[in-house]
Amino acid sequence: MNRNRTVADLDVHKDSIYLCIMGYNESVIFQKTYGVLTPELRQMRDDMLCRGVTECAMESTAVYWVPVWNELCGSMDLKLVNPYFIKQLPVKKSDVKDAQWIAECVLKNLIKGSFVPEPIAQDMRKLNRRIMDLNEDMTYNCNKLDAALQRCGFRLSNYVSSTKSKSYQSVLKAIIEGQTCPEELVKLVHGRTLNKHGRENVKAAVTASFSKTDLTVFRQLKETIDLVGRQIKECQKELTALCKEHFPKQYERLQTIPGVKGRAATAIIAETGIDMKMFATAACLVGWCGLKPRNDVSNGHYKSRKVTHGNRYLRQILIEIAWAASRTRNCFFSNFSYIQTTVKKKAR
Repeated sequence: MNRNRTVADLDVHKDSIYLCIMGYNESVIFQKTYGVLTPELRQMRDDMLCRGVTECAMESTAVYWVPVWNELCGSMDLKLVNPYFIKQLPVKKSDVKDAQWIAECVLKNLIKGSFVPEPIAQDMRKLNRRIMDLNEDMTYNCNKLDAALQRCGFRLSNYVSSTKSKSYQSVLKAIIEGQTCPEELVKLVHGRTLNKHGRENVKAAVTASFSKTDLTVFRQLKETIDLVGRQIKECQKELTALCKEHFPKQYERLQTIPGVKGRAATAIIAETGIDMKMFATAACLVGWCGLKPRNDVSNGHYKSRKVTHGNRYLRQILIEIAWAASRTRNCFFSNFSYIQTTVKKKAR
């Protein structure tokens, strides 16, 4: 063991941080509890440097570890530890001795740090995850708007492919502006829809009873949806600009993969960065994003085949890419999907 090695661990909580510094002979050099305000974090960093700390580990506690990491990352080697892995180590530990225990594990090289991307990728992550959250808000408000229309007897969503279709949006705009006559509303529906379902059926679908209060609710929900849409475009524009500025080659290469376009390419770079050293194999990356079934077998009996939690943001993007690739003509993925879903089904 290196006699000049001094390590530390931080037990991070919402309103306090417990620091334990340990020397090469597993003796505790320094212990202290700090607050979480920025001046206190900087004082903690100075105390650690004064005592020769070169390595530090901390558990990934919600988002509370992020400001601590930002203050320390330029001064020493940091490891972000998965709490799930710490629990697997064979020892009884209490909240009071958490920091001392993890520091001892770091000193003995028993734990491996989690993946934390470089600062520019972290900024891109913020934008990507904001887009994900906004998409959820968009879906929620679109469903609320259609439910409000359905309560009034408006059934056009039963006959169009999506509430985002041109016909649906044109009719909705006319209703908000006060036009509720079925004869006028049916004129705004695309001819293909009228031919498919019949003009009378579509006319009956747009016939409803709207009160003044209903129109107010429709207008407010539509304004919310438009606002969310503008914010999504703004975030994506900034995210794309960062990709083109810092990772132009990787951004272009990713888009040569079937199913990957600009949005997916920016999301992949934001979540993984461009340095794949943390992932020894492709299987490691698949497991990290939560698409690899766990291996939990005892005596030939599978206890669980559920996928791990992983990075849900990357997992969602990769699933969407897979669906898009399976629908891309004349490529391996679409042919593979056809064999799996159609040919094998016919052979049964």
